Amino acid sequence: MPKYVDHAERRAQIADGVVRLAARDGLHAVTLRAVAAESGVSLRLVQYYFESKAQLMRATLEHLELQSHQRWEQRLAHSSRPASTRLLLEAFLAEALPNDEPSRAFHLVWTSYAVLAMTDPELAQQSFVDGPARLEQRLTDVIRQAQAQGELDPGLDAHAEAARLLALNHGLGTSVMVGQRTAEQAGEVLRYHLDGLFAAHPTGEQAAAAPNARSLSPS
Repeated sequence: MPKYVDHAERRAQIADGVVRLAARDGLHAVTLRAVAAESGVSLRLVQYYFESKAQLMRATLEHLELQSHQRWEQRLAHSSRPASTRLLLEAFLAEALPNDEPSRAFHLVWTSYAVLAMTDPELAQQSFVDGPARLEQRLTDVIRQAQAQGELDPGLDAHAEAARLLALNHGLGTSVMVGQRTAEQAGEVLRYHLDGLFAAHPTGEQAAAAPNARSLSPS
């Protein structure tokens, strides 16, 4: 009987090898051969799933994105507070900051990829901004639903607010990575921003008990 192969698991195994290698030695050290050795698989297997380094890197970014969303959901599930837009955004911002090994690896790999793509035509051909674009749209939808429920000012530009949240979070994340501030200090800045965003609707937390509040959760 032929052995069953879980291709998604194999691809995840290889992507995890990319993350370990890039976090330890830098993205310039990532080659198909080096990733094969790091992942404990053959070079031929890596080439079976990925024709080039660019394809491998894009798949790795998507893998990291999925893991980040899963940790976001775990933060919400373990919270003792009822679901509200404020809690959802706090959980996202906390997860996106490089405050532990997985989130630091995500920030390092994505930022390194973006820098290399500016000078590497092969990497630039892979649309590595798809992930941030998806996240920006998801946050836009969250903010719009919160406006409909009365948690946020209906006059806000939901798309602009989502873009501002992502830009602020990414900039603060970089400042943590280079040692300008701690993750705790970055978190204080983000909470300060959220205080201002929700200031016009101080009763937003009371709206957390709304029946469809949990539907805002990423999925």
